[in-house]
Amino acid sequence: MSDQAVKEALDTPPSAMDKFLNFIEKAGNKIPDPALLFFGGLLIVWGLSALLSQFEFGLIHPVTGQAIEINNLLTGQSLSSFLAGMVKTFTGFAPLGIVLVAMLGVGVAEASGFINTGLKKMLNITPAKLLTPTLILVAIVSHTAADAGYVLVIPLGGIIFHAAGRHPLAGIAAAFAGVSGGFSANFIPSGIDPLLAGFTQSAAQILDPTYVVNPLANLMFTGLSSIVVVAIGWYVTEKVIEPRLNQTPVDEDAEEAPDLGSFTAIESKAFNRAGWAMVLGIIALVAAVLPETSPLRSPEGEITAFAAPLMQSIVPLIFILFVIPGVVYGRVAGTFKTSDDIIKAMSATMGTMGGYIVMAFFCAQFLAAFSQSNLGTLLALSGADLLKAMNLPGQITIVGMILLTAFVNLLVGSASAKWALIGPILVPMLMAVGISPELTQAAYRVGDSVSNIISPLMVFFPLVVVYMQRYVKGAGIGTLASMMMPYSISMLIGWTLFLLAYWAVGIPLGIQAPYTYSM
Repeated sequence: MSDQAVKEALDTPPSAMDKFLNFIEKAGNKIPDPALLFFGGLLIVWGLSALLSQFEFGLIHPVTGQAIEINNLLTGQSLSSFLAGMVKTFTGFAPLGIVLVAMLGVGVAEASGFINTGLKKMLNITPAKLLTPTLILVAIVSHTAADAGYVLVIPLGGIIFHAAGRHPLAGIAAAFAGVSGGFSANFIPSGIDPLLAGFTQSAAQILDPTYVVNPLANLMFTGLSSIVVVAIGWYVTEKVIEPRLNQTPVDEDAEEAPDLGSFTAIESKAFNRAGWAMVLGIIALVAAVLPETSPLRSPEGEITAFAAPLMQSIVPLIFILFVIPGVVYGRVAGTFKTSDDIIKAMSATMGTMGGYIVMAFFCAQFLAAFSQSNLGTLLALSGADLLKAMNLPGQITIVGMILLTAFVNLLVGSASAKWALIGPILVPMLMAVGISPELTQAAYRVGDSVSNIISPLMVFFPLVVVYMQRYVKGAGIGTLASMMMPYSISMLIGWTLFLLAYWAVGIPLGIQAPYTYSM
């Protein structure tokens, strides 16, 4: 940026949006790491359990029929049991193993280049008129590879739009809207599905210890949500963002519009073989499930029952169906020269999960204490009594939850950390008024997605600003936030209305996913 540009930027008074974002940034910077949040929560649970254990609340557990009592966790016996079970509590934490196993497979496919090449191929063969919706769709699919969309699809969005003679910032905005704003919209199962389901199940078992949540409980809703997100993103990009960007010229010294060209023969060959390997793997799985006597079915011959080994093997299957094409691609393309390279890819992926593992340790201890204290049950039943007294329709309750989640998302970016914090309260509370954990989870996913793209505290937000500065040197956080605000508002309204309409029609949310819960 030139000295004159810097002077003009300093002389320009901050807009209301800039002031708001500055406030959010300062407030968010004071929030500690999620691991410390859970540690603090553990201390609070201990203190409250000791205090509230002295009182009677007159609430009856709807399942056991017994009076609700708060267990004091600061007694000698409780503390010794906590220490003795700390390791088991951590290793038995449901979301931990689920996420790590799934990410092992995705890590191999990503490190080999299979996923990246697939995304590039999809974008490269797109007709000009369908460039925007296809880019957003690819951005949504990229969730399957964890953070691949942030490091590949978003910068590619700018490159492709620039190559097509359109404003590159519009391509970046559209891709960002799909990757982050549509985070929970995907018709392909990904790591976020078992991750959230694990937290939802843990939260539901506070009220009903036998409750089980299928990892694909929201699959149909998130799949059809992809269409909604693509439609909203398409309209906003071409009718709102691009006309506004006409007043923002691309810098003369910006990166030149590239000639995307074609793929190398070895890349195409590797991708084709890897793709066929994945298809053959899916065919083999279907063939193994079809016979009524298949060992992958339940003893009653059902495929989608919880007792069916197939349903209990979803995460290992995700692992296998990504490892196979990843290995094939790597061998053909030369990215995997030896078997050690495959192990290194898995190790590198696990290296990125260090922060999650630390957070999971403290989260597991917090949830265990929260459950043992009966505080969750007390809050759930007290909240349920309040909701019953207010006599609000279930739809209004769900809308309120979406708005709450979207607001909290501005301050706490991690989807898993947020859900681990508020899930143990919201899930059993809504269960007590007849709303299923699966519907509550679907509402959470909407609220968690729509405000990602306007939060400067989201870890990839500054990275997107860097992508923008390749074309417009003066672009900053305020520029990006103001550009993404129309997407956020439109998705909040449109996606919420879609969930309500979806619920009204009664379309299944996913596999074994009821809308209601009966005590």
